[in-house]
Amino acid sequence: MTQPNKDVFNVPNKLSAARLLLSVAVFALIPWHFYWAALIVFVIAAGTDWVDGWWARKYDQVTQLGRILDPFCDKILICGSYILLAAEMTAVESFPWYAIIAGWMAVVIVGRELLVTVIRSMVEGSGGDFSAKMAGKVKMWFQCIAVGAALVALALNQQSPEAELPMWLFGILVIFVWASVSSTLYSGWLYVVMARGTILHGSKPDDE
Repeated sequence: MTQPNKDVFNVPNKLSAARLLLSVAVFALIPWHFYWAALIVFVIAAGTDWVDGWWARKYDQVTQLGRILDPFCDKILICGSYILLAAEMTAVESFPWYAIIAGWMAVVIVGRELLVTVIRSMVEGSGGDFSAKMAGKVKMWFQCIAVGAALVALALNQQSPEAELPMWLFGILVIFVWASVSSTLYSGWLYVVMARGTILHGSKPDDE
């Protein structure tokens, strides 16, 4: 009988695949200005990230495919959302510069993910462990909240272009947009420091 942790078609991997499909739906809804619908689909997609990780650990269904598919789907969801929201928010003149997801922020998000992907391949290729750290998980939460707040802001602005955003939403938007960028840079730096031995000398992180 096939062991659960060897079955690549298990529940966590199916949830990751569903997150990828939901990401495509989010990317289709944002340019069409269906912001409320995009928010709902995004929340569901982000929720599958927590569920698949919990399920894999609880039922011992961690697979090599899952270790690749799960972070890949996360990166697609977040990077794609930031790119599309940067285009949408910069087009709204009523949003101040410090309360939007700007184009350069999307570049930072995508750049960090590309860098970490390269480092992960180097570390795991040398036999080291490159599992997600708490800083990376916190970064993901900040990014998800920033995307959600941005979608709500765009939806409310679409309904009443001349009205100001509620103060609570404005505060959440500013705080988490900048927190997401800061935590992205910080977590990326931590991964570089952790893997500096592999990068410079080809040694495992555990050997340092």
